Amino acid sequence: MIKDLPKNVVKDIAIAVALEKESVESKIWYVYLINLKNIPIENVLITSKGYGEKDGVPVKTSVLRHMIPVVESNSFKLIEPIDEQTFGLNNEYWLSYYIGKDIYDKKFIFLPESIVEMNFTRLPVINKVGVMIL
Repeated sequence: MIKDLPKNVVKDIAIAVALEKESVESKIWYVYLINLKNIPIENVLITSKGYGEKDGVPVKTSVLRHMIPVVESNSFKLIEPIDEQTFGLNNEYWLSYYIGKDIYDKKFIFLPESIVEMNFTRLPVINKVGVMIL
């Protein structure tokens, strides 16, 4: 039965972690969904969680769920703020959305220590500095 399901491939959709503000005391980071398609996506559901080890102890964050009715073409939506202390964990974002009656889904994982200055790029559409997974 699984072989009968359509293989809807997620393209031109990204999850990005962007540096929002920086001061001497702290940095503020946000996670965004970027729609690089020329059409809107609808009924967007995103679950986020962090997991891994810190100082040899297994760590899990709460699972958060976000619903966005529509993300217009070539635009972005804020998903959530992210704490710098979780950058040492796997930060997973599971995305599902519709185009017409077709459903698409993909898992995006920021690996531990991947959100670092060496990996920064200028994020399309948002026009901020950060790390992006397509």
